Amino acid sequence: MQDTRKAIISWSLYDWANSAFATTVMAGFFPIFFSSYWVSTSSVQISTFYLGLANSLEAILVAILAPILGAIADKGSFKKRFLIFFTFLGCVLTSSLWFVQAGMWQLAVLFYILATIGFSGSLIFYDALLPNVASPKKIDFVSSLGYSLGYIGGGILFLLNVLMYLHPSWFGLADEVAAIKASFVTVGIWWAVFSIPLILFVKEPKVSPAKKATQAIKEGLIQLKFTFKAIQDLKVVGLFLLAYWFYIDGVDTIIRMAVDYGTAIGFPASSLIVALLITQFVAFPSALAYNSFGQRIGIKKALLVAIGAYCFIAILGFFMSKEWHFYALACLIGLFQGGIQALSRSYYTRLIPTEFSGEFFGFFNMLGKFAAIIGPALLGIVTITTGSNRLGILSITILFIVGGLLLTKVNEEEGKISLQSFRTSMIAKELEHRDTN
Repeated sequence: MQDTRKAIISWSLYDWANSAFATTVMAGFFPIFFSSYWVSTSSVQISTFYLGLANSLEAILVAILAPILGAIADKGSFKKRFLIFFTFLGCVLTSSLWFVQAGMWQLAVLFYILATIGFSGSLIFYDALLPNVASPKKIDFVSSLGYSLGYIGGGILFLLNVLMYLHPSWFGLADEVAAIKASFVTVGIWWAVFSIPLILFVKEPKVSPAKKATQAIKEGLIQLKFTFKAIQDLKVVGLFLLAYWFYIDGVDTIIRMAVDYGTAIGFPASSLIVALLITQFVAFPSALAYNSFGQRIGIKKALLVAIGAYCFIAILGFFMSKEWHFYALACLIGLFQGGIQALSRSYYTRLIPTEFSGEFFGFFNMLGKFAAIIGPALLGIVTITTGSNRLGILSITILFIVGGLLLTKVNEEEGKISLQSFRTSMIAKELEHRDTN
């Protein structure tokens, strides 16, 4: 199935599908609506604090589940089934935001957390299917194609949602509140419909012999225990994951909290929405272009360039005072956002055993989520402690600096040697396990 056009397009379209949640809900309307409609407080610092804690709580839950579910999925060929479950959860809970009335911030947070668990949980198994879809020669391109389609797909629906917000009467809606609520429903539908090609046309290799769910759970937990011990030999993987933990935290925090930050320093909602649209449509070609840039200078060097750019973006955010500053930063974010995400994912596939991709991407997403605990909480705590949203955004530079320094120490050639040793160890333990049974 590797490198077939149907599988590559079908897999990539899932990014087109679920990115609607990342744009319209996570980065766009939810932060605006949360502070202006659901939270009954005039303090933007309190609203930021609530939103930061909600994102951190979701991250904790996904981080706990990710490696466990990944290990189980590897043992029982359950990657697609888990992906379908989390997609269903995300679609239903996102659409359910339609029913949350003004002032009911607790229910809004609950639905948002569950929907975000659906979004984040599905990505574990979406990422884990990548090595089955693309060979090592094409994996950077396919990973970048997914992010590129995600940006344009999410951008198209977000543009439609913005028009609904600006001109609700065009769509038969009563007012802006109804328009935003309706946009949440469109995200759920869009996400569900464009998930169908992956479900139908991306094949998951079957584990032989076939295992029942209970057996897969048992063996998955045993495998997880083995991997926790054996990962000590995969020092390069561990070092990369630690670096990723820090720098992707900064990226995710900017994605999740940028609109809330813009609102807090006084920009109107219309300007924030325009900036998000700029980011989406700049990121569409940039994700593919950054793949070519990475092929020329090396994937690791390209990641370091992107980390440096994000550090610069956070510093500029501290000084931002005019609307055009926000638009300029939106362009900069669009240039690097897809690149750093896509190349991180494909670079990681070079360091891990593909036969355990579910489990290792469980660790990948686990650390990404543990990182997302730190970022929003750090921004929220610094903001509420100092009373300054600007100092909150500036604090994120620490994460980029630490992540970049750790990444410089990752040695891919050393990783290939330790990977071979890991495979030999895992085969021996598997044979030993079969003999004892």
